[in-house]
Amino acid sequence: MPVVGFLYPTSSDAETDRLRAFHQGLRDTGYVVGENVAIEYRWANNQIDRLPGLAAELVRRRVAVIAATGGRPVVLAAKAATTTIPIVFLIGEDPVNLGLVTSLARPGGNLTGINFFAVELAAKRLELLRELVPGTTRVAVLVNRANAANTEATVRDVEAAARTMGLQIQIINANTSHEIDAAFATFVRERPDALFVGSGPLFTNRRVQLALLAGRYGVPAIYAGRQIAEAGGLMSYGTSLTDAIRQVGVYTGRILKGEKPADLPVAQATTFELVINAQTARMLGLTVPQTLLSRADEVIE
Repeated sequence: MPVVGFLYPTSSDAETDRLRAFHQGLRDTGYVVGENVAIEYRWANNQIDRLPGLAAELVRRRVAVIAATGGRPVVLAAKAATTTIPIVFLIGEDPVNLGLVTSLARPGGNLTGINFFAVELAAKRLELLRELVPGTTRVAVLVNRANAANTEATVRDVEAAARTMGLQIQIINANTSHEIDAAFATFVRERPDALFVGSGPLFTNRRVQLALLAGRYGVPAIYAGRQIAEAGGLMSYGTSLTDAIRQVGVYTGRILKGEKPADLPVAQATTFELVINAQTARMLGLTVPQTLLSRADEVIE
């Protein structure tokens, strides 16, 4: 029975839906966990510095494939651990620029995977935010400076979109829970009309904190992932990570059947979700336009 290594930065308790989706992807290619495939899980429990050691454990275990699905630190840890074991990644950045693959069409090494457009959708999120809050002129943009490449791309795209839309933006950096608190405290003085929160594991992990603070300070906000809207955030727009992780499972199964990562093109995520938390909108005194409600994939009441 082949063994798949599953490397992730958080904990199993926090990722049950995504784990279910990964198993579904394996089933789509004929593999059922416990019947004809086994999985070795390695969870970092939000301790990113543990990832290299966990990746090395999977290599010593001689797994057939490593599924590295939690963003850049996970993928780089897996890449550094082996040049021979196939790795299937899920990442929101350009894998060519990161040096993961030679090209999207012909990866060329032992890595391939799914790109889920975490950064490229920044302009679309800004448009949706203004549609929900049409009087918006000043937008605060919260980014994580520790995630340098992601932040640089996000700021570039948001600044370009803001110029086109005639919006003023203020970039605010936060790298810790305390700095997120401090960022919101500035809103008392700066009074932005709305908040744009960048993508990345920090903000996903601190989703309850973000939702509570946005409510406390009365700031309409848009986020990259539906998990934050589910936790009480106003609105999210981004790739369906559940479907993207299912695709990782499909690629893992195809490699188990004998295909080579070097020959499997990096796939682009194709399912996008607009999630609106109607309860939060009412709390903020906002009326969600019918045009937005009709396009939403989910409206949380």
